[in-house]
Amino acid sequence: MTLIINNADVAKVLTMEMTMAALEEAYLALAAREAVCRPRIDIRIPTSDPAKNYQWGTMEGGSTAGYFAIRMKSDVIYETRYNGSITQEKYCTRPGLYCGLVLLTSIETGEPLAFINDGHLQHMRVGADGGIGVKYLAKPAAAVVGMLGSGGMARTHMRAFTLVRDIKKLQVFSPTREHRESFGREMAAAYNIEVKVCDRAEDIYKGADIVAGLTDSAVPVLDGRLLENGAHIVNVGGTGKPDAESLRRVDVYLRFGDAPGPVGKPELAVDDEHLGYEARPAQRKYGDGRRGRARHGNMLPDKRVTLADLVAGKVKGRSNAEQITYSERGNLQGAQFFAIAGKIYEAAKRAGLGRQIPTEWLLQDIRD
Repeated sequence: MTLIINNADVAKVLTMEMTMAALEEAYLALAAREAVCRPRIDIRIPTSDPAKNYQWGTMEGGSTAGYFAIRMKSDVIYETRYNGSITQEKYCTRPGLYCGLVLLTSIETGEPLAFINDGHLQHMRVGADGGIGVKYLAKPAAAVVGMLGSGGMARTHMRAFTLVRDIKKLQVFSPTREHRESFGREMAAAYNIEVKVCDRAEDIYKGADIVAGLTDSAVPVLDGRLLENGAHIVNVGGTGKPDAESLRRVDVYLRFGDAPGPVGKPELAVDDEHLGYEARPAQRKYGDGRRGRARHGNMLPDKRVTLADLVAGKVKGRSNAEQITYSERGNLQGAQFFAIAGKIYEAAKRAGLGRQIPTEWLLQDIRD
């Protein structure tokens, strides 16, 4: 039988501890060439509305440990302005609904094991990346988080941060007052910490050991001029990278790794996070390749270290409390989904969760 596992079931079985451990294992397996993945690829096609375009995105990978997965997203993309900020919006069929699926298969039999909604998994895997970066690069005594954003990504990042550092205080800003105030109350209660809800974005930086930009903004949200010495940077959204001044001030850049090139064609290896193919390429598009995001690749090659080299002791990470550090995953998204989906599938089976459909429905007796 093949399992259909929805977000509610994922939330019941997937913990942040499990997610972070699965990702670290997958990233190290990639470095050892026991796992493989490819960069994310998007297809973008204009719709009849010139302010919107269709985007199909996939990323995939698998491991000798037993699983392969492909994540698939089907979105209509557009941008909007809210409280002076440009944000990316998306939907499937109508606003408020989304289509993101992970197909998990067995590498031993080829069997389709599960289809998993990617919503909760998505927030957990991105938050876990932030936590891994803080684990390896933030000051050991880091206790204050300065955060831009108060949505789902903000919640999973706070969970990850509190697992790897003794967080005492959160300073948070987001454009909608009621959202940031509600989030602040929730975080204070969840983690028994002091929370300062800020009325201005610039107020989150003072004394912040960890600075996190976690928004759906279509433009950079961090301001490197306001970073204090010793800060560790986490960035999600915007152009996929911090602003130029933040990057200029970074002393150590942790990139978890790079997807390998195709066998026999090493020259085709790319370090970009997104590869896009477009119908009517001259026509402006929205989506994850917007505003130069597709090309950011290895941003600070002279300051770059990888997770595998850091774990193995081949390189140093932070060497003093005054350094500014920055961590990001790289183009390893495909590896995230086989790693986490495999754990979800195993836990859901043990718990008797998910809806079963006959695997035979997905098979055929005609060879292609």
